[in-house]
Amino acid sequence: MRINDDLTKPVFVDTAKLEWVPSPAAGVERRMLFRVGDEVARATSIVRYAPESAFPRHVHGGGEEILVLEGTFQDEHGDYPAGTYFRNPPGTSHVPAAKDGCTIFVRLWQFREGDDMQIVRRPGDGERDGQRLGASQAVILFDDGHEEVRIETWQPGATASIGNERGLEFLVLAGTATINGETLGPQSWGRLPAGMDLTAKVGPEAVRIWLKHAPLLHPDVLEMPAPA
Repeated sequence: MRINDDLTKPVFVDTAKLEWVPSPAAGVERRMLFRVGDEVARATSIVRYAPESAFPRHVHGGGEEILVLEGTFQDEHGDYPAGTYFRNPPGTSHVPAAKDGCTIFVRLWQFREGDDMQIVRRPGDGERDGQRLGASQAVILFDDGHEEVRIETWQPGATASIGNERGLEFLVLAGTATINGETLGPQSWGRLPAGMDLTAKVGPEAVRIWLKHAPLLHPDVLEMPAPA
């Protein structure tokens, strides 16, 4: 399976228009944004857990990056309310579940060689950063020199501009903005190749947006296992 796999082209996805696709686990569905592979895949998805659903224990062979969008995500290590961001490096494992249901943003098999930092950033955690023109808040969730992950809040009616030297991926968390000519609302996702800057005009309500500054695929990304 290949979805939005040409990394040389910009991609903008209004996820509300996508169908929910069942996963192998009952009650767990996905909206697929980027994918190369079948069940073991380099993948970026919005995943929805129905109440009382769970996914079997699995090992993160290529790493897992998650942002909780709605509800409370859970595993044997604890509860993670909306706004929690965490990185599970290669070799970690867990049993994800959601007693009351939840929606998460997930990136799989996109860790680079040597990225073994496991972190949990709960709502309010992170390093405050200087605010760009049009932003009222900026919080850095992760920065290892190879990639930077942050959440920004853009003021109503503002114009925001972001340079893009490495590659840029984003997910709109709240509000609506016109980004590079595309009008995008909550849970809309996009990706811009290096050299293509982001320009946004914010609507009448503030926008919260998740941003990743990094190569769209690290040159030393972990190798996936050969298909069985």
